[in-house]
Amino acid sequence: MKRPVILTIILSLAFVMPSLAQKHHGDQGEKRYGMYAIAFYNQENLFDTIDDPLIHDEDFLIGATYGWDTNKYRRKVRNMSTVLADIAVDKGLKNGAAVIGLAEVENRNVVEDLVNSDALRSRGYRILHYNSPDARGIDCAMLYNPRIFQLEDSLYVYYIYPEPGSDDWLAFKQDPVTHEITTRPLFGDMSHKTRGFLVGIGTMAGEKMAIIVNHWPSRGVESWARERAAAQVKELTLALQRRYPGIKVVIMGDLNDDPDSRSMAKAMGCKYATKEVTSEFDIFNPWKYMLRKIGQGTLLYDGKWNLFDQIVMTGNMVDPQTPLKKKKPKMSHLDLSRGLTFYFNEVIIRDYIVTPSGRYKGSPLRTTSSGVWNDGYSDHFPTCIYLVKEL
Repeated sequence: MKRPVILTIILSLAFVMPSLAQKHHGDQGEKRYGMYAIAFYNQENLFDTIDDPLIHDEDFLIGATYGWDTNKYRRKVRNMSTVLADIAVDKGLKNGAAVIGLAEVENRNVVEDLVNSDALRSRGYRILHYNSPDARGIDCAMLYNPRIFQLEDSLYVYYIYPEPGSDDWLAFKQDPVTHEITTRPLFGDMSHKTRGFLVGIGTMAGEKMAIIVNHWPSRGVESWARERAAAQVKELTLALQRRYPGIKVVIMGDLNDDPDSRSMAKAMGCKYATKEVTSEFDIFNPWKYMLRKIGQGTLLYDGKWNLFDQIVMTGNMVDPQTPLKKKKPKMSHLDLSRGLTFYFNEVIIRDYIVTPSGRYKGSPLRTTSSGVWNDGYSDHFPTCIYLVKEL
C-alpha cells in the first residue's frame, strides 16, 4: 500500500492542541489534556446504483425491487455523512473523531463519496479499505484524520472456518523470531466467504496504535460462528502485541452479539470493570455497563435493546480506578501515566436519527422500513470512545 507521510509528533500536537486540549487548574498548577475520539457506525447497506457482476448487489440497482435510484443514493450519502461529521463535536472536538470504523459499505467508491460530501470534505479524512469476499459485497472501511492518526501500515485478515478435522483456523501466520504477521489465503471451497478483519496500524499522539474493524457473522448463523471470529481477533491482537511491544489495540465493529454474549465473555475473555484489568493483554469492554445498567443499546428489536456496535481495547489503555458511570469522570482524577487512557464511552443519539413515532418509535431511523422510504440513516446508532492524554 502507499503509505502516507508521517507527521512529527510536534506537528501533530500543534494541530490537536487548539481544538482538543482542555485546561485543568489544580494544586500542581495548570495542566493541559488532549482528548481523542474513536467511533464506529454501521452504514446499513450503503450501495451505489452500479451493477458489480462479482457480488449480489441486484437489490440496489435502478428499477430493482428495493426501489433504489440515484437520488436516493445521494440522499443516503448526505445523511450518513451528516451523522459522521456530528460525532464528538458536542464534546468540544471541532474536528470530530480521529478515526471512524464503518461497516456495510459496498466498495471504496461509496466511501469516497462520503469523505467528499459537503459535511466531511473539510475534515480531510483518508480511507483504509479492502474488498471483502462477502457474497453481497459489503465491506468494512476506516476513515482517519492523518493530522491526528498517522497510518503506517495495514492488512486484511480473512475470517477462516477450519477444515474438517483440523484446528488450523488462524487467518495469519506469525514468524516466531521476528513476529512478522503474514496473512493467509482462504481455504478454497472449505471457506465460508464472509467479512474479514481490517487492520490499520499507526500512531496517535506519539503512541503506537492498531485499529481492528469488524463485521462478524450475522444472527442468521449460530453463536459458534461469532465465537470463532472473537477467538481469531483475540489471537490477532496478541500477534500485534508481540510484533509491536506496548502497542495499544482498539477493536471495533458490528459484532452481531451483545457485550456479554459468549463471543465476548468467553472467546475474547473481556473484562467488564476497570478494576478487573490487570494486564496489557486483557481486553476491556465498557459496553456491558452501558447495556445492562444504563439500559441503552444501538439497535432495537422487538422492543428490546441490543448493543452489537462495540469498541473495546487492550488493558494498557485503562486506568483500573476509572469508574463506569453515566457521567464521565474528571480528567484530573485519571492516572494518565500510561499515556493514552480510556476516558468514557457513549452511544451517539441525535434526535434526527431517531424514529419519532409509530411502531418503531425510539429506534434508529432507517433508510427504509417495511419497504417505505424514510429518507433515514441506519438501523444502528453510532458508538464512540474517548481517550485522554496529558500533553
